[in-house]
Amino acid sequence: MRRSAIIACSAVLSAALVSCSSPASQGEQDPAGKQEKPGFLTVADEGLTGRGALTVQLDYDSVEADGLNPQTASSARSWMLGSLVYEPLVTIGPGFEIKPLLAASWRQPTPTTYVFTLREGAAFSNGRAVTADDAAGSLRRLLDSKGPYVGQLGPVKTVSASAPGEVTVELAKPYTPFLAALANTPAAVLPMKEIEDGSLDLTKEMLGSGPYTVKEHRQDRGWTFVKNPEYRDADRVHVEELKVDIVPQEAARLAAVRNGTSGFAFFNNVDSIDQLSGTRNAKVVNQNNSDFYYLIQNSRNPKSPLADQKIRFALNSALDRQQMADVALGGQARPTGVTPVVLPGACDPADLPAARAAGEAKAALKAAGAENLTLRLAVYTSEPALGQIAQVIQQQYAAVGVTVTIEKLDDSTYGERIFAPKADFDMAIGWFAGYVDAAMVSRWWNPVVAGFSAGFIGDDKELDKLIDSASAQPAGDAREKTLRQVCERVDTNAEMLPLVTRPGAVGLRTDRVSPTLHANEGFGNILRNITDFTLPAAK
Repeated sequence: MRRSAIIACSAVLSAALVSCSSPASQGEQDPAGKQEKPGFLTVADEGLTGRGALTVQLDYDSVEADGLNPQTASSARSWMLGSLVYEPLVTIGPGFEIKPLLAASWRQPTPTTYVFTLREGAAFSNGRAVTADDAAGSLRRLLDSKGPYVGQLGPVKTVSASAPGEVTVELAKPYTPFLAALANTPAAVLPMKEIEDGSLDLTKEMLGSGPYTVKEHRQDRGWTFVKNPEYRDADRVHVEELKVDIVPQEAARLAAVRNGTSGFAFFNNVDSIDQLSGTRNAKVVNQNNSDFYYLIQNSRNPKSPLADQKIRFALNSALDRQQMADVALGGQARPTGVTPVVLPGACDPADLPAARAAGEAKAALKAAGAENLTLRLAVYTSEPALGQIAQVIQQQYAAVGVTVTIEKLDDSTYGERIFAPKADFDMAIGWFAGYVDAAMVSRWWNPVVAGFSAGFIGDDKELDKLIDSASAQPAGDAREKTLRQVCERVDTNAEMLPLVTRPGAVGLRTDRVSPTLHANEGFGNILRNITDFTLPAAK
């Protein structure tokens, strides 16, 4: 079983990391990306006629300082929960393509002009029709906000309700990821009339045009969503009540799937998934996520050896990402550069400068006068994989003479230490949503755009230019060349290093639900197709 294999590997890592690199037994677990039909891990059985309730279990709740406001939401979990109530103009298909949602269609008469036609019959859950003023006002409000997602929208110049049911967006210059950026919950269309007349407080209430409304929310305990009777396709929604339990313990979620009290659950610890093997009516599927883990090497402390780019790069060349994927993540992850490896146009992580310099780290550290270093590596405890990755890094750095002390912090302490204006740490591991366009996540490597990274990476103007160029270029060879240059620059600077993709495993009970799940996901939304889920008829 994967659990015992990883524990054993942890014990012998210092002796022989390479001996632990074989993927564990799959049991009843589908390998990452195994598809029931092209683009889909599973497809709902349309022959099932049941209607009623479904219980979903997640590891943590929305954690936003600004309450329920979707425009300032920064975590993938908040985006997913918000997507049950709110809808953006467009959404993502199974191959990362852009599809209509609240916009029935759009056209692009010039490289910088987008004209959206709203879907007829769309209404908020209070019964009021969605208007072009709502759509235009929502985008203007988002742009005026201080939400971190604003940095993904690109150079928007104007937004206007150009005709009844029509919204026009003008960009200051071409921005290829614009539609992809619109496809996430922070860019949802909000009820602007109610917001502006003060009858709705977005931080405390949710009022959208999506398939569900909120019946109850108890922070860190759970949610109860009920079907929105005003939803345009309400008759098609089989899950009439959606109960979302917040269950931090992985073992408890496993037990709930085993005994059938949960029909659908998310798992982020790959070594616990095999424990569903042999459970009747239980199944596990793994999505190809664009999400990825990263290692920060804090360059902003002038007293730290990590202020020296040569030392950071030497350490980067000591990292074996494939070994990390195999040992820490049971072979369910893939090495990646800053362009998520699962996305079209992504660079090849095996062809980056540090990978080409593998085996030279110890000599490079000696040449830089950095022998016998001791560094601290921070992780947070709510994501078990971080600790497992940290152990692998600890051993890989030990092989080049660097001692790493792992610091396990609760989420709040981690956030306060890592994202402070003057960050107090040497190294840290975290993860990013990888989004759906290869250039999007690279914007977080510009600390002026990202904000949160200003405490631990410098502002590299050449990298900023490359990121902007990749964002402006249309898909094709020229853009892929620029994206490779972005990857190489990030790899060489070695301040915030992409490591491996983050597996996304879903356990489900086939006697409780028949879901539709995309093979690929960019915003961490395992409930993206909830309106397609079907249920067995009650016995």
